[in-house]
Amino acid sequence: MGNWLVNHWFPALVIAAWLGINIFLFVYYFLMFDMDEKFYYTREILGSALAWARASAKCLNFNSMLILLPVCRNLLSFLRGTCLLCRRTMRKQLDHNLTFHKLVAYMLALMTAVHTIAHLFNLERYNDSQQAADGSLSSVLSDLHQDGSDKWLNPIHSNSTTPAYVTFTSIPGLTGVIITVALILMVTSSMEFIRRSYFEVFWYTHHLFIIYFAGLVIHGIAGLVRGQTEESLKKYSPQRCAQYLVYRDGRSTHHHCKEPEFGGIPTESWKWVLAPILLYVFERILRFWRSRQRVVITKVVTHPSKVLELQMHKKGFNMEVGQYIFINCPSISLLEWHPFTLTSAPEDNFFSVHIRAAGDWTENVIDAFQQQKPKIPRIEVDGPFGTASEDVFQYEVAMLIGAGIGVTPFASVLKSIWYKFQHADQSLKTKKAGHAVLNFDTVTDVVTGLKQKTSFGRPMWSNEFSAVATAHPKSVVGVFLCGPEALAKSLQKCCHQYSRLDPRKVKFYFNKENF
Repeated sequence: MGNWLVNHWFPALVIAAWLGINIFLFVYYFLMFDMDEKFYYTREILGSALAWARASAKCLNFNSMLILLPVCRNLLSFLRGTCLLCRRTMRKQLDHNLTFHKLVAYMLALMTAVHTIAHLFNLERYNDSQQAADGSLSSVLSDLHQDGSDKWLNPIHSNSTTPAYVTFTSIPGLTGVIITVALILMVTSSMEFIRRSYFEVFWYTHHLFIIYFAGLVIHGIAGLVRGQTEESLKKYSPQRCAQYLVYRDGRSTHHHCKEPEFGGIPTESWKWVLAPILLYVFERILRFWRSRQRVVITKVVTHPSKVLELQMHKKGFNMEVGQYIFINCPSISLLEWHPFTLTSAPEDNFFSVHIRAAGDWTENVIDAFQQQKPKIPRIEVDGPFGTASEDVFQYEVAMLIGAGIGVTPFASVLKSIWYKFQHADQSLKTKKAGHAVLNFDTVTDVVTGLKQKTSFGRPMWSNEFSAVATAHPKSVVGVFLCGPEALAKSLQKCCHQYSRLDPRKVKFYFNKENF
């Protein structure tokens, strides 16, 4: 049951809390704008679309505050390091950072759709109220303070003005269009097919987040959606005075009621996103500074199946097993940074990666190093960053499962285990490592360099888990995967199926690599 809570229920509780906050914000602000006396006159023109627009805006602010945090990789590595003494349950939540990032993005897309549709209705109703000449309250309200003062309620001041004109000439309208287009491009380019096959498209379009946040901060500056000012509200309550506005072309005949005055809703988006933006800017400055440090390529090895191994050295570089780095090759692209798992062990006097041809960028890198004309290309490195595999030595038994190039995170683990056994490291808890990699016609394993070569093929997972559970009936088993999501689901199911309810019996804990 403990394993089930770790792999399923605890992440579900985190997601439930996030959803709960979104629901609370939406309901609270929907009711406020739908019932608050301050927006009584605004509702006369806009109806319930006002509440839909403002409630979704609050959820947009909340999720915009969260969206950058899961991709602050230095922050996550720091938290992972400071949580070494924390319960395994807490540390594992850091491994779901990209999943949470995607969920927040989907919520942003949903709330953007609600916000946009609501404001399209608002613009039409503003226009209808301005065009109307029937003496209705909404028509009278639209004519108030159209003499050049800033106390108006309807932003459409002329019968010749169209909603489209307001959309593309006002700050809220234009920034709203820009934000929406940027978000659509970022979400669509993040689809699995595009990200895997056209990583460059994903990489470049994702940097539209800069435009997104810039537009978000200034989106509400003009204050097109307005409410009655506090001073006017105290003197002339709409519950008492609204009925008198329809007389004498909007000028009240009641001596206790004057024309209401209106003001914009103060912009609040910057308050929500300022701290995350500053944190992310600091993150990028740190990563830029670290990436500018000189990298010396000590060895280049070409392996079968068009796999390139780079062995490197960098002053002050310290790594742990299973970590990854970002690599940039300026001669190919100044802006593109791609993640690669470290295949060397911390005990090595170098750090290495294996690069497989899987797109234009990787193919160009491999070709550049194979040609080496006129010299070896310069490489910039950012990292290392932490992953789930860092916890591998916290388990008595470890199952390391890699699919295709996904074997690379575990090359580092296997090498480090070998070093630790050679030096009789007493801190090593792991006594057994099960692994599945590739076979080649070489004396040693092509990735790990060990004589113990790894087996190739698709195992029967039920048999594998059953065998481990039988061989280690009282152990805590760490299951580590770097591979596709379909395989992850199968392994998660097996972890739950073969974990015993009795805390003294075998437990399987699932861990998956995420970049």
